[in-house]
Amino acid sequence: MQITINNKSIEVQNGETIIETARRMGYSIPSLCYAKDAQHKSSCMVCAVKNDANGQIIPSCTTLPTEGMQIDTESDEIKQIRALSLELLLSDHRADCEAPCHLVCPVSLDIELMLSYYDKKEFEKAHAVIAAAFSLPEIACDTCKAPCEKACRRGRIDKAVAIRTIIKEIAEMFIGKTTNDFGIKVEKTDKNAFQSRLSSFTTEEKKRLEETVVVPSLCLHCACTGRKGCMLRQYATEAGIKRSRYEASSKLPIMTKQHVNGNIYFEQAKCIRCGLCVYNTKNGFTFKDRGFGMEVVLPEESRENIGKEVVELCPTGAIYLNNMYI
Repeated sequence: MQITINNKSIEVQNGETIIETARRMGYSIPSLCYAKDAQHKSSCMVCAVKNDANGQIIPSCTTLPTEGMQIDTESDEIKQIRALSLELLLSDHRADCEAPCHLVCPVSLDIELMLSYYDKKEFEKAHAVIAAAFSLPEIACDTCKAPCEKACRRGRIDKAVAIRTIIKEIAEMFIGKTTNDFGIKVEKTDKNAFQSRLSSFTTEEKKRLEETVVVPSLCLHCACTGRKGCMLRQYATEAGIKRSRYEASSKLPIMTKQHVNGNIYFEQAKCIRCGLCVYNTKNGFTFKDRGFGMEVVLPEESRENIGKEVVELCPTGAIYLNNMYI
C-alpha cells in the first residue's frame, strides 16, 4: 500500500501507524502520548497531521494508513494546530521549568543548585557552584540590586530567601579557594528555552508550603527536577511558545511530591494525563474520575510495582528520579 507524505510517495510497512511511517522516512512529528513499543492511546493531539484527500485532521500516533492518503506534516496550518494543543496542555501543567532566581541572576549563578547543597550541608559543593559563576574572590553581590531575592517565590509566602547572605556565608568558609576541585558540573541554562511558570499560590498552598518547607535556607526548590528530559518543554520551545495564551486551569496542588520507591518521585501537578504510565504499568498508576476532572494517581499499595522504565516514558517530568534536590 502506498500513501503520500508531503507530496512524496511512500510504501507503508505492515502494521505501521502514520507517525511510524513518517519517522521512518525522516519526517519529524512530535508526540507526548506516544512512545515506541509502548501501549498508548491518542490524547495530546501534538502529533496531528492532515489528510489532504478529505481535509481531516487526525492523530498520527494511532491512525493506520489507508490507500490514497495524502498526509501533510509540515504546513503552517498543522504547526498552528500542534501549538494550540501544546498551549492547552501547558494550562494544565503547574510548574517552574527553572528557578526564577537562577533566570534573573546577572552572572547566571545556579542559585537553586547551590542552595540544595547548602541545605544538605554539602558546603564544599555549594562553594564549587559559586566558583563556577563568580571570579572568586570577587562575588559582586554587594553592588547587585538582588533581582534573585525579588524573584524568589518564597517571598510570596512570607519572606524571600536571604540568597546574598548565604552566598557570603559559604564564601567565607573557603577564603582563598577559587577553583572547582569537587567535580561539580554546572550546566548553563538556555534562556531561550520555554519557561513554564507557576501561577499564583492559593491560600492553602501558601500555608502548606510555609509549614512543610523548613530546610535551612527556606528555599522552595521550585525548579522542575525532571526538566532535562521534558518533551513538553522541548516541543514548546520548538513551536516558539513564550507563554501559553490560556490561564492555568489545573487545580492540583503544586509542589506535592509523592515518593514512589527508591529515588523515583511523582508530582501530580505536572501531569498532562497522557496515560503512558497507566497503560504501561501493572497494578501501578491509574485514572481517577472522568472528563476534565480526571487525574492520574498512584495508590500507596501500588508504589512497589513502579520501576525506572516508567520515568523514561513520562513526557513532562511528572515522574522523575530525584538524585539531587531535597
